[in-house]
Amino acid sequence: MSTRPAWEEAPSVPGRLAKGLTLTLISLVVLFPIYIVVLTSLSPASAVNEAGGLVVVPNGFSFAAYQELFSGGVVSRSVLVSLGVTAVGTAVSLVCTVLAAYGLSRPGSLFQRPLLFMILLTFLFTPGMIPSYLMVKSLGLIDSYWSLILPGAINAFNLVVMRAFFMNIPEEVPDSARIDGASEFRILIRIILPMSKGVTAVIGLFYAVGYWNAFFNAILYINDNTKWPLQLVMRQYVQQGQSLTLGSAVDTSVAGALPPNLAIQMAIVVLALLPVLFVYPFVQKHFTKGVIIGAVKG
Repeated sequence: MSTRPAWEEAPSVPGRLAKGLTLTLISLVVLFPIYIVVLTSLSPASAVNEAGGLVVVPNGFSFAAYQELFSGGVVSRSVLVSLGVTAVGTAVSLVCTVLAAYGLSRPGSLFQRPLLFMILLTFLFTPGMIPSYLMVKSLGLIDSYWSLILPGAINAFNLVVMRAFFMNIPEEVPDSARIDGASEFRILIRIILPMSKGVTAVIGLFYAVGYWNAFFNAILYINDNTKWPLQLVMRQYVQQGQSLTLGSAVDTSVAGALPPNLAIQMAIVVLALLPVLFVYPFVQKHFTKGVIIGAVKG
């Protein structure tokens, strides 16, 4: 009589308790810093001064920090810049990645192997900061929002994953459409993409998070601080402690009305976290299908 491996047996009660305790501890380690950041951003000056820094135990609530951020100053403008760059950049990257991945996934495509080799070569070699800056400057993109989008419009990893997913689609599917007279572009739009919603959602999330969190390109290419994205503002104000000219929605004539700098800094961090936390639950279910299945072949 053959015995099953240990990992195929039902877990014991102590094993289930240990797993539950471990997951609970990991969740607390992840959520506790977020709790402190959110609570500090909502705390009045008296609570921050009493805590001597980050607030752990709530002692009153105030939205003064958020009122100050959204009063038309640098931060509110940077939020709009980041939202615009993320939306346009994600759309541009998805279009370029889908078109390139579909072309490279079709057998017999023009220059398929040389192009694929050049793309895979970028995993090992990168152009470097100085050549990239000179290229962007020669194209006249300094202080342009396109300098935050075009240099990273196509990510080689995302392209390879999407190409592998397209290659897993049976060749009979596009062949039958070609027999009916459909063009390659029509096959891609009407047949391939509806079958690839999972991987498209995942790749779109990867691009969106990348654009939203990016700040290094802004350091290199954006000299005008009115065009800074939120992440660069957060770096300058939160990490380096430089002061920003915020709005004046809060009445500074009232004692204690002006929010403390720490509360404003934590409010900026919360603003940077919110979009990712809001979008991720809607595409989380596609991760296994979109990435793992998409990376099996290719």
